[in-house]
Amino acid sequence: MTAKKVYFLSDVHLGACAFDNDRQREAKLVSWLTSIQDTASDIYLLGDIFDFWYEYKYIVPKGFVRLLGKLAELSDKGVKLHFFIGNHDIWVGNYFEKELGMKVYLNDTLVDINGKRFYLAHGHRTGYRPPILKLMHAVFHSKCVRRMYNIIHPTINYAFGLRWSKNNRLHKHKQEEAQYLGEDKEFLVQFAKKYAQNNPVDFFVFGHRHVMLDLQITPQSRVVYLGDWISHFSYAVLDEDGLRLEMLEDTTPQ
Repeated sequence: MTAKKVYFLSDVHLGACAFDNDRQREAKLVSWLTSIQDTASDIYLLGDIFDFWYEYKYIVPKGFVRLLGKLAELSDKGVKLHFFIGNHDIWVGNYFEKELGMKVYLNDTLVDINGKRFYLAHGHRTGYRPPILKLMHAVFHSKCVRRMYNIIHPTINYAFGLRWSKNNRLHKHKQEEAQYLGEDKEFLVQFAKKYAQNNPVDFFVFGHRHVMLDLQITPQSRVVYLGDWISHFSYAVLDEDGLRLEMLEDTTPQ
């Protein structure tokens, strides 16, 4: 019997108003999930799967029914699902856990997978961050702020969140596509190098940067950036041959 595989992906940004191919990207992701459903033991979603997700006690964002339905199907088949919050889908409640059986991670996590030590995170709160980003993330993660924000009507809340995300995305796309900056400038690589000095880790796996990277930083440790599902349609897979980055053969949304 062939050993089951473990898959990792991030940064799909479904619901992003800055893109006009949302439905096509969702369909491509659902098709890919269908193609791996018989080989996967675990699927790790490492953040920003949704461009804006704010969950009220009885209300969740509309849309994404094809993806959510596929994830529920995979869970029912016994595939273990893991969801790490990103900087765009911070505000999750218990919907994913109750409806999809998906384990939700609010922080960076160390986990043993198939005898290997993994450091997993979206990456937006990992390593060095400028003070303004630290303050912004502290506000976004504050339970007190969320309780106050819950008072706002969902129509206003979602309109504001989607507009914020769109403006942020359009600003980034005025610049060049995300590029690897080099070992000395990549804050996640620098964090991994420092962390690996005193902690045995085989693989540091991050999202957030929208760059594909597989970098050996010590004889034991590698840093992997997962790319995205906007331009790369990339993911990582762990099997008996090790961990590797892959891309869909056809990266054009249909």
